[in-house]
Amino acid sequence: MDLHELTPAYALDALAADEAEAYEEHLAQCERCRAELAELRETAAALAFGAVAPPPPPRLRAGILAAAAAERPNVVPFPRRPWTLRLTAAAAAVAACAAVGLGVWGATRGGHAEALRAVVVVGADRHATLTVSGLGRAPHGKTYEAWVIPRGQAARPAGLFAGGGTVVVHLRGLVPSGAVVAATVERAGGVRTPTTSPVLSTET
Repeated sequence: MDLHELTPAYALDALAADEAEAYEEHLAQCERCRAELAELRETAAALAFGAVAPPPPPRLRAGILAAAAAERPNVVPFPRRPWTLRLTAAAAAVAACAAVGLGVWGATRGGHAEALRAVVVVGADRHATLTVSGLGRAPHGKTYEAWVIPRGQAARPAGLFAGGGTVVVHLRGLVPSGAVVAATVERAGGVRTPTTSPVLSTET
């Protein structure tokens, strides 16, 4: 195993525990890999939070999806590219998503200085994280609740978060391909089914 080739996967936290440990030992002694890792992480962050995309197609589904259509987000499906070891560092962050089976999707809303941004990262095992920025804290006695909505199925609760600043939510359960990830404002402690219109939604 050539440890130099693991840099893109390590940048996306996609290595197994033993691989990550071996790579970190190598990283402490390899200036080239440290420089490449820093560039990949900077590029991945720019791709996640800096893109502006066209409106998504009108495929939001019944219930929570119909409500979301009133203020439709911009959905950013980042392109998947074939894995090539000779890719430039700037392109490697995107290509690594395809190489290790990750998908990254983003949504933006609003034209204000601090627009709402949401990024969903789905791993090869279909576990996912939702990163949200530009969303104010939930009102007193309320919470934000994340939902995973598989195609043709009801929304299921996937986690609670308070909002404010940048928040990373580790979504409960698996996120099937084509599922919608959304968030609503609910009473403290959460609910089993959404009761309000979503403040964000994006299709994976």
